[in-house]
This record gives sequence, C-alpha cells and structure tokens, in this order.
Amino acid sequence: MSLLSARGLAKSYGEVAVFSGVDLDLEAGEIVALLGESGSGKSTLLNCLAGLDEADTGQITLDGADLRALDDEARSALRRRALGFVFQAFHLLPHLSVADNVALPLRLLGQRDDGRVAAMLAAVNLGALAARMPRQLSGGQLQRVAIARALVHRPRLVLADEPTGNLDPRHAGEVLELLRGCTREAGAACLLVTHSEVAAQAADRRLRLDEAGLHEA
Repeated sequence: MSLLSARGLAKSYGEVAVFSGVDLDLEAGEIVALLGESGSGKSTLLNCLAGLDEADTGQITLDGADLRALDDEARSALRRRALGFVFQAFHLLPHLSVADNVALPLRLLGQRDDGRVAAMLAAVNLGALAARMPRQLSGGQLQRVAIARALVHRPRLVLADEPTGNLDPRHAGEVLELLRGCTREAGAACLLVTHSEVAAQAADRRLRLDEAGLHEA
C-alpha cells in the first residue's frame, strides 16, 4: 500500500476550478517534485493532501487512514503524528525562540527531546542561533528553521512548499540532501512544490499540475 494515495481529487472556489481529476501515489522512501505554473493549484493541492483544506471530491489515504472520513480531532492527531509541512510563508511562532519553534511538533506529541532538536538545528547549520527569535533571522534562516521543524518528529510524509525558494545554492543543496536522508532513513515520502530545476532534478520523480490534471513531467 502506498504511504499516500489520492484518487479523483477536485477543488474549486466558486465557479473557478483550481484542479480536477488528481490521482497520486507516494511510496515510502521517495521524493517527488511537483511542478506547475504559478496559480496552477500546487499549494492548494498540498493543503488538501494535509487535510488543512477540503477537496470537493475524491479520496485521500495517508498512512493507512482515510483522511477525508476523519473528524477534525482525528485529522489533527494524524497530522501531528504523521505529517511534516514546510509552509511557503514559514508560519513560525514569533514569540518562541528558534529552538522552541523546532521543538513544537515534539511537544504537541507529548515528547521532549532537546538532543534531537539540537541535532536538527545542526543539520541545517543553525545550531548557534537556537536562542534567537524569528525576527532576528534572515529569510533563508527562517526557511531552514521551518524545515527543521517539519522534520524533527520524523514524520511519515513531508509536504514542502518551495522549501529552497529563499536559500542560496549551497544551503539549497544541503536542504535537499537533508530531505533525502530523512525520508529514506525514516521510510517516509516527500512531495515538494518547486520552481527550481536543481530541486526538481534531485527528486526521484517529477509531476506537473496544469489544466489537464496531474501527470508525469
């Protein structure tokens, strides 16, 4: 069974169709790049796959659970346990330090592991900035904090919206290697939205979302 499976997903806002007829399977250990023009619905698709937005039609199975059949509480519990999400706008909590932002997924699971938080920050070359507040960081540093937060609890699925968009080539390469290492080590899958050809080339597969639906790129 695929780690993530989606069948017949469609989403519209009023009379405007965002996407339709989306079928997708993600296997454990693979990284898949999601390509498409701006406005093609890539971010909306990620939100639907995460249960943060509701598709109009279709079925989503995540780690054996029928996502759309779950109530809000069960869906939130599944997200906390099985999902890591890298948001394009970061969504760090401004009143928490870098380390506390990264630790948040563990704390939501009732866990505390300062060693894992420190190791994750070291992996994105931010160990020396653990005590800083988000307002004291550059865009690229905020991006790397968001990636560390998404990976710290070893999720089964990582959904990443432009994870290298604010990074220079060196740090982008390091992040892609980190995503690959974490997915393979944990037997997880990663779907990343990107406009970067470097990031797309680093993926195992490339998919494109357009008016025709979702297809191999």
